[in-house]
Amino acid sequence: QVQLVESGGGLVQPGGSLRLSCVASGRSFSGLVMGWFRQAPGQEREFVAAIRRSDGSTRFVDSVKGRFSISRDNAKNTVYLQMNRLKPEDTAVYYCAVSKDRLLTSYMDDIEYYEYWGQGTQVTVSS
Repeated sequence: QVQLVESGGGLVQPGGSLRLSCVASGRSFSGLVMGWFRQAPGQEREFVAAIRRSDGSTRFVDSVKGRFSISRDNAKNTVYLQMNRLKPEDTAVYYCAVSKDRLLTSYMDDIEYYEYWGQGTQVTVSS
């Protein structure tokens, strides 16, 4: 049984930083893509960032480029999302996800290719 457990969310002031972690277990994730999505109240879940476990290729949504980074520790089956210069519009529940299969980089932002999901962690950016 695949499990994804996120941690690291919280309340932060605008301009602050948070680091989210997601630990995956239950199967081999070799070659797959691990991603972060977010969902604000009343909005659809949207792609934030993703990384391919094998070669570290990454993709980001335009709104977080230059502020967020994504990394992985394959030995720990863990993916991290470092969020800097946070803005109120980054407020959302952040979800970790793993792809169904290997993905081309150009497909990393498509929610339809992700099969496994965590329960989410709340990030609130407010003064």
